[in-house]
Amino acid sequence: MIQSLIDSEAKEKVLNGERISPAEARELYHAPLAELALLADARRRQIQQPAYDGRGNEIVTYIVDRNINYTNVCDVYCKFCAFYRTEKDADHYVLPPEVISQKIRELEAIGGTQILMQGGHHPGLKIDYYLELLNHIRTNHPTINIHGFSPPEFNHFASVFNMPLEEVIVRFKEAGLGSIPGGGGEILVDAIRNRISPRKCTGSQWLDVMRIAHRHGLNSSATMMFGHVESVDDRIEHLRLLRDQQDETGGFTAFICWTFQPDNTVLKAEPVGSHEYLRMQALSRIFLDNIPNIQSSWVTQGPQIGQVALQFGANDFGSIMMEENVVSSAGTSFRLTVAEMTRLIREAGYEARQRDNWYRLLN
Repeated sequence: MIQSLIDSEAKEKVLNGERISPAEARELYHAPLAELALLADARRRQIQQPAYDGRGNEIVTYIVDRNINYTNVCDVYCKFCAFYRTEKDADHYVLPPEVISQKIRELEAIGGTQILMQGGHHPGLKIDYYLELLNHIRTNHPTINIHGFSPPEFNHFASVFNMPLEEVIVRFKEAGLGSIPGGGGEILVDAIRNRISPRKCTGSQWLDVMRIAHRHGLNSSATMMFGHVESVDDRIEHLRLLRDQQDETGGFTAFICWTFQPDNTVLKAEPVGSHEYLRMQALSRIFLDNIPNIQSSWVTQGPQIGQVALQFGANDFGSIMMEENVVSSAGTSFRLTVAEMTRLIREAGYEARQRDNWYRLLN
């Protein structure tokens, strides 16, 4: 059946396992959605060489972790963010290590293995807060991976600490940082970043953080938030930049894309639907032939679309999101337990297996 799709050189290249160009990605973007699903699933099989359980079912992975936002104070004021506060706001906060430890203990109680720790760009916190926090977590919770601090945060740290970026990253790693999330990527085209987050790091600065981190043995994820003021060509350029860097460093473990959530934000844009999300996830899987894993973004799309996304190139269901504050601040709030997540994966025809940050199977 899939051979009948070959009506263009771009599709033939995908089915043959060959790399496509940005121009060919632009062509495939306009393909019927069902065809994109088949092409993305073919690419997934080429890259993943899927693992199977004892009953012949393909394995789809998930991770049990918790989002911890250590502060909501931020002086970047991104137009798409409904989470940030200033120090003048009554509900601003900075979490002490003891509170974070309590959150981690609750995670450990359900078999969790990782925290995703990010925060706003707090102008007053010094390096001692971060290093002491990392040391505290490493000492008191040695089995928990700290997946923390996005590239915009690291650029902020280098400025506030008056310290070279590489030194900041190395010191954080020495203190206990295990890997870096791909947050703050949005669209890595500066003309777009200047419109939606002009005070945040540039696209090249985002990539520099990842380049340095990969060189020092810190893996990371990569992300894309789309469906606001960018064009399709901007999205493809974003993917090209990620693919080029992965060719250079090989440090990205996974890619996650999601759609802009407009509620309670300054930036107003007509929301794109699940149809557009599935189209872009499929195209991302096809184009990013050197990033091994694609996560389904059920957090923004809902569990049922998360299931469907497994037919559009995703091989991972992401995290149970024991705690999520940023996306929910913008009006989207989906929650899943481990039992619900494994049921959704199995209902879609796959075997659910827990993993760690490096995609090693745990159960």
